[in-house]
Amino acid sequence: METSAITGSSTVWIHSTAIVEKDVRIGPATKIWDNVHLRQGVQIAAECIVGEKTYIASGVRIGNRVKINAFVYICSGVTLEDGVMISAGVIFTNDRYPRATTPDLRRLRPSEPDENTLTTRVREGATIGAGSTVGCDLVVGRFAMIGMGSVVTKSVPDFTLALGTPARNVGYVCRCGQRLLRFDHQLTPSAAELVCGVCGRSYHLTSGMVTEPVSNS
Repeated sequence: METSAITGSSTVWIHSTAIVEKDVRIGPATKIWDNVHLRQGVQIAAECIVGEKTYIASGVRIGNRVKINAFVYICSGVTLEDGVMISAGVIFTNDRYPRATTPDLRRLRPSEPDENTLTTRVREGATIGAGSTVGCDLVVGRFAMIGMGSVVTKSVPDFTLALGTPARNVGYVCRCGQRLLRFDHQLTPSAAELVCGVCGRSYHLTSGMVTEPVSNS
């Protein structure tokens, strides 16, 4: 069975098995699938999809047209900007030195965010591949692509393809997702003009960083 809630003039679709705690804000035309758990204070903007059995922790911020597949764990401190793709089974983390208890083992550490909670931001248009684990205190850049099963331990620049455990930068990708360039780390280019062979968008590679002309957007 399913239920629907109304926000503004558009319908928000929420499956009847989803758990939506207080102070959660969901934008128009967003769909929340079965057994999703949205903790207190989560904000999800318009036209998003949150796949089945996904857990989104307190205070997470999610932009417009974000697609989150099934079995995803998003912890406190994470922000997903517009157009982000989070594939199935992705796990985010927010504590670099996790412990269950205080050092004397006498008290459990609280699960709520505290001074040790570190942030992660996934910039607009980026993709995190299935089964990846994303560390904390880092940024995944605009339209970057993280390959499936990767472990992200440091920030990834815009338009960069990162793969492996730990993930390393191995190339550049277009807004459309197609690969622009694959490189060997010992022969990393520092400057080039890149053109997507599929959609024709162009990019500038300067000092190892990819930028795009205004016309691309």
